Amino acid sequence: MPLSLVVTSDTHLPKRARDLPHSLWDAVDAADLVVHAGDWVDVALLDLLEARSRRLLAVHGNNDHGPLRERLPEVARAEVEGLRIAVVHETGDAKGRERRCAARFPDTDVLFFGHSHIPWDSTTGTGLRLLNPGSPTDRRRQPHGTFLTAVADRGALTAVTFHPVPR
Repeated sequence: MPLSLVVTSDTHLPKRARDLPHSLWDAVDAADLVVHAGDWVDVALLDLLEARSRRLLAVHGNNDHGPLRERLPEVARAEVEGLRIAVVHETGDAKGRERRCAARFPDTDVLFFGHSHIPWDSTTGTGLRLLNPGSPTDRRRQPHGTFLTAVADRGALTAVTFHPVPR
């Protein structure tokens, strides 16, 4: 049975915004699995996502401390509809990212990551798909904030869509 995913990262609440965009909350409420690739900053958002999500797969980021580091791992893994997923916050410099990640995650089909706030979608020579949803609250050098949705079905990730969020 296909499962819907919503993926976000680098929310930086309440430093960059008071709350997540409404469109992201709507996607969270509709998703079978919510993925957060770190840099929450405040544990209150983790509590909210745990309460509103059917299932949450999440990691801590470099700006997360205290309870966030205690409750969240550096790397999270799950198998969803035959798809082997890993989540990590940082993957290093864009140059050489595919090679490094393929070596570090050889038993993974999809790696979700954050840190740069820049949406990313690429596939390594080994078939590992790398996806960064960007940030819904801190667009940095991007024209708008983003998050992504996708569908996991029979070992494949389909319908990957980056959603812009209004300023």
